[in-house]
Amino acid sequence: MQSEKLRDVRYDVRGPILVEAQRLEAEGHKILKLNIGNPAPFGFEAPEAIVASMIHHLPDAEGYSDSRGIYSARTAVSQYYQSHGLKNIDVEDIFIGNGVSELITLVLQALINNGDEVLVPAPDYPLWTGAVSLSGGHPVHYVCDEENAWNPDLADIEAKITDRTRALVIINPNNPTGAVYDEPTVRGLVDIARRHDLILMSDEIYEKIIFDGYQHLHTAAFTGDDVMCLTFSGLSKAYRICGYRAGWVAISGPKHVASDFLEGLTLLANMRMCANVPAQHTIQTALGGYQSINEYVVPGGRFYDQSKLAWRLLNEIPGVSCVEPHGALYVFPRLDPEVYPIQDDQAFVIEMLRAKKILVTHGTGFNWFAPDHFRLVTLPNTEMLTEAIGRISSFLATKR
Repeated sequence: MQSEKLRDVRYDVRGPILVEAQRLEAEGHKILKLNIGNPAPFGFEAPEAIVASMIHHLPDAEGYSDSRGIYSARTAVSQYYQSHGLKNIDVEDIFIGNGVSELITLVLQALINNGDEVLVPAPDYPLWTGAVSLSGGHPVHYVCDEENAWNPDLADIEAKITDRTRALVIINPNNPTGAVYDEPTVRGLVDIARRHDLILMSDEIYEKIIFDGYQHLHTAAFTGDDVMCLTFSGLSKAYRICGYRAGWVAISGPKHVASDFLEGLTLLANMRMCANVPAQHTIQTALGGYQSINEYVVPGGRFYDQSKLAWRLLNEIPGVSCVEPHGALYVFPRLDPEVYPIQDDQAFVIEMLRAKKILVTHGTGFNWFAPDHFRLVTLPNTEMLTEAIGRISSFLATKR
């Protein structure tokens, strides 16, 4: 019998739509999977220096490490943030995890009591909502405004704060919308946390995937010494090594008033022994070496060109509109309800999967409020992406 703790937990990115795709594959169909931001299947390879670093350190990676992570990795992360102006993040403030996903779960388990509320963006990366629920908390979704380039609606956030609200989640650059928040927005989010004594949880895994001269701003750069901020990031996306599972959380702010929480986080880190040690040895190499990601995010680079192509082609489809993404690896187009009166967007994407053998994720799977969006991964090369959006356009033509 399934645990009742899973009653409100969903992860539709790998849910029923993927099950149906696997069924079709078993029948011999070739499915174009654009539901998960996994660079490897689309020809993106890890930098050679990172692979070489892991291989070189394998003889030293056979045993458990410090549960917080090996010293060289934590030092590299600390120095990375210090070089970006966050002088108060030291080695002892870093925890290494098996990707950001594990650390989100550990942090929430260490912090949340049953019935506590956590403000989570809508749309969101659904792990956040699921992990809050699994920890016994209640996710409260605040609106990101599509008409304002998908920026968080600060007034909506403030209106949803209660005496049970413990934390505010920020995803910047945003998955699934590709929004990159400007300084007034980040400062506004921090000010809300300061006024209401909230902990900030800033998911910044796409911080290096930025287009069009936009700048990623670390939330922790604006918190000072009076707002606790947990900054999550890692190597999966920018360094194309999702399978290595190398992520971290950096803790800043008034740590002296959070000793119980930090003790709990350390306990949970100890209970899982440690993050995988071979991948930890790649962190220093990655952060201190040549940043090959820079070649991908400018005109002529694959991440850039594919994002812009997807955005343009989707907007050419009648009844479809898409806000231009300025970061991350996704587009989140809207289907005009007057043109496409969809009642069940999961059923819609499954129908399109069966008809056109293309797998995307429905918008409500990202805790969006209406069945009028879907997320498309922009990792395929331009030829494959053109083919994929052509299939979507063909399918939508049957629905008008």
